[in-house]
Amino acid sequence: MQVTSTPLLGLQVIIPQIIQDHRSYFCENYHEKKLAKLGIHTRFVQENQSFSRQGTIRGLHYQLVPHAQAKLIRVLAGKIWDVAVDLRQGTDTFGQWEGIILSAANKKQLLIPRGYAHGFAVLSQQATVLYKCDAFYCPAAEAGIHFLDPTLAIDWKLGTQQPIVLEKDKQLPSFQAATMNFTAV
Repeated sequence: MQVTSTPLLGLQVIIPQIIQDHRSYFCENYHEKKLAKLGIHTRFVQENQSFSRQGTIRGLHYQLVPHAQAKLIRVLAGKIWDVAVDLRQGTDTFGQWEGIILSAANKKQLLIPRGYAHGFAVLSQQATVLYKCDAFYCPAAEAGIHFLDPTLAIDWKLGTQQPIVLEKDKQLPSFQAATMNFTAV
């Protein structure tokens, strides 16, 4: 496994080692001991999977403290533009976002630490996304930011395609009005 840091503190790209032969390939997507040797000590307790069609935007979602979640995101089929926004007040990168292409072809994973909002746009005809969480889902702690927030100005890489968004996500507040209770680590 290889770990690459992004400009946002704690946001890391994990690239598994791919072993190929005449049959196809094999890789370890998650290995707690190997990741610990690379400085990643997150323990996951829940795994979720979503299936979405092209143009779908899911997010920007997060859970408030004390139910905040770190996430490890990967794509089983298709391709997405995965976005994380730093919500940790007091950090140098507060309010900044980072995006990365995750796909079944590139096999990259994105480790998003607690204190970040997360969302993605489906760029392929369809996509199946799998993600691990280090804390259980708590409906009372659910929060989010509108995907078209002008302060963040995220480019969702959909061009002129009209995004497909859950009505609930269309009602999320702006970055300025969103509830955030994260602080610098």
